[in-house]
Amino acid sequence: MLNRHNFPRQTGTSLVEVMVTLAILSFSLLGIAALQSKVGTAEMESYQRAQALVALSQMTERMTSNIANAAAYVTGSANPLGTGDAQPANCAGLTGVALDQCDWSNTLKGAGETTGGGASVGAMIGGRGCVEQVQAAVFTLNNCQVGIYRVSVVWQGMAPTVAPNANVACGAGLYGANDANRRLISATVSQPTTTCY
Repeated sequence: MLNRHNFPRQTGTSLVEVMVTLAILSFSLLGIAALQSKVGTAEMESYQRAQALVALSQMTERMTSNIANAAAYVTGSANPLGTGDAQPANCAGLTGVALDQCDWSNTLKGAGETTGGGASVGAMIGGRGCVEQVQAAVFTLNNCQVGIYRVSVVWQGMAPTVAPNANVACGAGLYGANDANRRLISATVSQPTTTCY
């Protein structure tokens, strides 16, 4: 008589176990690839925001150091500096406000860093900047009012998010129909009223 226990037991892995392991591994690798893509997008967004902060700081510092001529910096939201403007690539020979605007335009276009082919890569995608007058300065006796200017930097985001503040029109409509790709940072520069009481 044959005893069932005399046959050798099966050892090792079956084909089904291997297939299940490969399926789990495949889903894990797909998840890692998707995460890597999101990390790359977030990294680019962070880089662009850092470059925008540098550009914003550059113009607010220039305006502050030349505060008596603050009104001359106003571009309005309809004529932003940067991508698509008529500013020259070489600012040699310019002085004062014209030099500041030319330098700022080139910073917004990424002229600080270029590739071997000469393409500007050191700034935001579609970087633009606006200077708007929020409140006019008044220097009359018993009616002093500080001048307030809003300096804004806008650029093309990597993925749609919530549209920025609708009260700041700089670059509105240039980055998609609903502005969900428009990124915006702003700062204010105040012109003091030191000559009236």
